[in-house]
Amino acid sequence: MKRLYRSNQNKVVCGLLGGLGEYFEVDPVLLRLFFVFLTMCTGIVPGILAYFLGVAIVPKSRAEIK
Repeated sequence: MKRLYRSNQNKVVCGLLGGLGEYFEVDPVLLRLFFVFLTMCTGIVPGILAYFLGVAIVPKSRAEIK
């Protein structure tokens, strides 16, 4: 069963979008570009709040960094 975790390897800020990319098997760069575009279109504050809410909800990955 697949589980959603924040990524240890594909992280820029906290690894949330990297983890989403790994979960959905999508390039995390595309998710980051979409997130930045969506945040700019809806206002910066709601996007930042949504990101850090996701960081608070999604647990860190337990996998070791190689």
